[in-house]
Amino acid sequence: MTTSLFDEPATGSSTASAAAERLRDTMAAARLSFTWLGTRKSLTTEQKNQAADSFGAEGKFLSAGKKLLDTSHPAFKAVTAIKGRCQCYWRAVSLPYPEPGIRLIPQRSISDFDRQVANFRRDLVEAVNELDRHYVDLRSAASRRLGDLFDPSDYPASLIGLFGIEHEYPSVEPPNYLQQLNPALYEQECQRVQARFDEAVQLAEQAFIEELTRLIEHLGERLSGDADGKPKVFRDSAVTNLSEFFARFGDLNVRSNAQLDDLVQRAQRVLSGVEPQQLRDSDSLRQRLASQLSGVQSSLDGLMVDRPRRNILRRPR
Repeated sequence: MTTSLFDEPATGSSTASAAAERLRDTMAAARLSFTWLGTRKSLTTEQKNQAADSFGAEGKFLSAGKKLLDTSHPAFKAVTAIKGRCQCYWRAVSLPYPEPGIRLIPQRSISDFDRQVANFRRDLVEAVNELDRHYVDLRSAASRRLGDLFDPSDYPASLIGLFGIEHEYPSVEPPNYLQQLNPALYEQECQRVQARFDEAVQLAEQAFIEELTRLIEHLGERLSGDADGKPKVFRDSAVTNLSEFFARFGDLNVRSNAQLDDLVQRAQRVLSGVEPQQLRDSDSLRQRLASQLSGVQSSLDGLMVDRPRRNILRRPR
C-alpha cells in the first residue's frame, strides 16, 4: 500500500487545492547551485576573422570557440561525476517547483539533505585537489593541441576554489511585513504563491506519470520479444529502478490524483516479490508480468493524454 508524508485525506473537487495546501505546510523550498570552471572560450574577433578567411566567409557570421582543457581526463571526469550525483540526489528527494533552480523537499528531510550535500561538497574538494595535481599536464596538453590559439591568460594559476556546491532554503511565501504596509498587495502575493503551489502539484503529477511510464516501458520491452531467438537480456536495474520509484512515490506522493495512486499500487502489486533472476529463469513469469504491465502502461497513457490541464492563475511578478 502506497503511503505518503501527507496524512490528512482529501477527496472530491477539493483534492488538488488540499494537496497544494499540504505542500505549503510540509515542504521547504531548496535551491542547489554550482560554481564551475568554464572549459570553453569564444575566439577573439581577430581569430574568427582568420578562421573565416580560410572558408571565404565573413568573421561576424562565424561562431567559433576553443576547448581549454581535456574534460575526458579521468580526474576531470571524477569532478564532473560528483556534480551529476548531487543533481540526481536532489531530484530524487524533492518535487518540482515552478521557479528555476528551486525544488521542494520535505521539511523533516532537511537535516538529511544538509548532511548529504555536505558529503558531496567534501567529495568535490577531494576530487578538485586531485584534478589540480594533474593541472600542469592538462595545461601543457592544451598548449600542444591549441597551437596559436593557446593563451596562458585563459588559465588560472590553480583550480582550487573554482568548483563548489552551495544550497539554501529561500522563502517562497509573501513577507509578513507586507500585510501591514500594503494589505492589497499582500493578498495579491498570497494568490500568486497559491497559484505556484497549485502548479507544483500538477508538475509533481506529471513527473511521476512520465517516470513511471518510462520505467514500465523499459521493463516491458525487456520482458517481451526476443533477440536472436532468445529472451532479451536486461539488467537488474530494470526492476530495481521501479522499486526505488515506488519508495520515492510513497515518500513524496502529493495524493492529488487517485487514478495515479491506483496505477502505482497496481504496478507495485505486479512486481511484489519478483527478483531479476526469477525473470531471467522463467518464461511464463516474464510473459505474465509483461501482460500485466501492459495494462498498467495503457492506463498511464490514457492518464497522460486525457487528463485536462488545470487553469493556473498567473499574475505579473
